Amino acid sequence: MGAMGHGPDLLLAAIGLATGAATLAGGYLALRVRSTGGLLLAFSSGAVIGVALCDLLPEALALGQRAHPLADIATAMVVGFVVYFAIDRLATIATAGAGSHRGHFGAGSLTVHSLMDGLGIGFAFQASTAVGLIVAFAVLAHDLVDGLNTVTLSLTGGCQRPTARRWLVADATTPLIGIGISRLIAVPGPVLSLLLALFAGFFLYIGASELLPQSHEGNPRLSNIAATLMGVGLIYAVVKLAGG
Repeated sequence: MGAMGHGPDLLLAAIGLATGAATLAGGYLALRVRSTGGLLLAFSSGAVIGVALCDLLPEALALGQRAHPLADIATAMVVGFVVYFAIDRLATIATAGAGSHRGHFGAGSLTVHSLMDGLGIGFAFQASTAVGLIVAFAVLAHDLVDGLNTVTLSLTGGCQRPTARRWLVADATTPLIGIGISRLIAVPGPVLSLLLALFAGFFLYIGASELLPQSHEGNPRLSNIAATLMGVGLIYAVVKLAGG
């Protein structure tokens, strides 16, 4: 177990429950409303990109500067970006055919992504409470979109609504599982710095290559651009206020 006490454990449990609630809310919107708009996607993309570049990468550099060359930490972020890109593109190719397996595979990949979100939150708290809270905020900001996408991919992939609901529940519970796993592993600072850089690459891909294009697809409005900038600006301000 890590060195954190019962207070942080309760806080992490509350964050895990909140991420689940956000995911369920996004899925409910997808089930009830055909179009949930691009503003949420735009804001989420900015927030996730902001966490990658304004919080996770600087924290990784600060933790690892005595143990690793700066180029190695930057390389870890690139590896995270490339690995997530490869998994995402291969999943797209694998689900290109017809049949309900597309819905299962797409929703399943998002559920694994949510597990990684939970791990990211837990490892960020091992760096510091401030970093953990900022990462948790970013996860919450895009979990609505995760829930929406889980239901959408499941339904468009050929699954029925009851199956989509089951995938939504699975997606909502996995961040808490990821947080729980992270509490069982105490990560040394030099290793944690590389993990944070790796997650920065994940978040950068999610924000820049997944959420941002979706937010402007067929609807390139100034309000969407403003929402993205607000997402980045809010994370920057939070990091500065937290002393990051």
